[in-house]
Amino acid sequence: MSYIVVDIESDGPIPGDYSMICFGAVLVNEKLDKTFYGKLKPISDKFDPQALAISGFDRETTLEFDDPKEVMLNFEEWIKENSKGRPIFISDNNGFDWMFICWYFHHFLNRNPFGYSSRRIGDLYCGLVNDTFAQWKHLRKTEHTHNPVDDAMGNAEALLHMKNEMQLKIDLK
Repeated sequence: MSYIVVDIESDGPIPGDYSMICFGAVLVNEKLDKTFYGKLKPISDKFDPQALAISGFDRETTLEFDDPKEVMLNFEEWIKENSKGRPIFISDNNGFDWMFICWYFHHFLNRNPFGYSSRRIGDLYCGLVNDTFAQWKHLRKTEHTHNPVDDAMGNAEALLHMKNEMQLKIDLK
């Protein structure tokens, strides 16, 4: 199994009605040296300016981004090239990030290389420290900037810390 930390930015709360603007992914290995970044052209005329502003892009800029189907094909290929065994999707807020990635994979490719499930870093940490309200974000090294590669990297660093320093049992083959 390979763990891939993903972070997305969008211009609204749900896929389909709104668009995933960009996303980043980091393969969890000891070096954290394999990343993916995709910028996707909007798929809808609807957008929430406040949600879009979080990404740091304006609407005009996003209209020049790449074709979503091509980006998802490239991401699928990156996953195949960089993971061993079944890839495991993991994120800070998998309810949100997973929803967009899963929808885009199925909408554009009719398949999702991650399958039908995901993991949330916070839940793993809460289990490790036996506290359902424990906070884990202090384990990040890379600043949380809303650049999805930076944010995925910080989350991957936290996951690696849990493995190396707190005995989280994950196999990084």
